Amino acid sequence: MTSAVGTAGATVGQAEVLRVADLRVQFRTPQGIVKAVDGVSFTLHEGERFGLVGESGSGKSTTALAIMRMIRPPGRIAGGQISLGERELIGLSEEQFRQVRLAEIAMVPQGAMNSLNPVRRIRDHFKDSIRAHERGATDTQIKDRIAELLPLVGLREEAADLYPHELSGGMKQRVCIALSIVLQPRVIIADEPTSALDVVVQRQVMQTLETVQERLGAAVILVGHDMGLLAQFVDRLGVMYAGKLVEIAPIKELLRDPLHPYSQLLIASLPTLEERGVFRGVPGLPPSLLHPPGGCLFHPRCPKRLPQCSVEAPPLREIRPGHWAACHLY
Repeated sequence: MTSAVGTAGATVGQAEVLRVADLRVQFRTPQGIVKAVDGVSFTLHEGERFGLVGESGSGKSTTALAIMRMIRPPGRIAGGQISLGERELIGLSEEQFRQVRLAEIAMVPQGAMNSLNPVRRIRDHFKDSIRAHERGATDTQIKDRIAELLPLVGLREEAADLYPHELSGGMKQRVCIALSIVLQPRVIIADEPTSALDVVVQRQVMQTLETVQERLGAAVILVGHDMGLLAQFVDRLGVMYAGKLVEIAPIKELLRDPLHPYSQLLIASLPTLEERGVFRGVPGLPPSLLHPPGGCLFHPRCPKRLPQCSVEAPPLREIRPGHWAACHLY
């Protein structure tokens, strides 16, 4: 077994595009320091789809925002490394990172309804994004870019002349996907891209994201709490609990044989067409990140806890080739 130091889930034969090592994000409150992300490490490879799943408050969206350098006070990145290829991102100035954001790493926001300026046409959003990086871009060049991008995400070119309120929720989310790829980034982070959408539109949005990802050859980090939806899209899945990664594995292997008790309970709670029975959730509640329990953070809820679980926090280790877990059972 190997200790994980930013290498969890390395994939043989694929070039590494993003490395997150010992990432820590903290929020200062009147009651004390909240460790929202505490020692998260993983890698992302070219063309890969990597998912982050967990309950609300597990730190998955905060991890995504930290990678994008979008943590605002009272939050701060307290430590760790984020490397895009050979470039270390945390040490960049705000102006230097502004040139990276959207051009090399882009984000599809969680709420498309709130991320578009309601008093500006869709075309203006594209103009702002392109000219922030390509000052010499002409109106004709921008128009041609829009005419190429909107059909790629399943929208007519005429949608560029509309205001956000004239679009449905699914259409707005597709606009956000198109905006995220306007400069052909190497990495796309999608933070709950189907939240507040009905099931049919969710599927359409995910198909759009898949089409875009394959067209660009970009790597994707998909953040969500819907294990079933993630299972249909990602290659590997990272399970987060209380600010930590507790398991990383190829999605098929994780669904077939999850190692961490928390992952096992999450998967057991998924409904199936084959079996009818009483709905089972994860017992108990997530811990307070202001006053977390000692040892393994999951031990108060864990049906398989051992005596050392309340005393010693297990490290994330490679239990099998490509399958990592943080649990004293192994």
